Amino acid sequence: MKLRTLYDVQQLLEKYGILVHLGKRIWDIDMMEIELDNIYKAGVMDQHDYLRAKLVLRHEHDLEEKSDGKI
Repeated sequence: MKLRTLYDVQQLLEKYGILVHLGKRIWDIDMMEIELDNIYKAGVMDQHDYLRAKLVLRHEHDLEEKSDGKI
């Protein structure tokens, strides 16, 4: 599975029955990261998808912080 955008990560999580919508984009990104960690630690997701998704989430989190003027 290609994992390049936040939407791609959302689709990956949806394959595991996880939908995240907390109201603020940065909160969604943080929760997706927590859920992703849980899936990986449970041994359900392969390392390649996990690492790619983590990179995407980290990048998106940084963009959100910059747009909010935090960095």
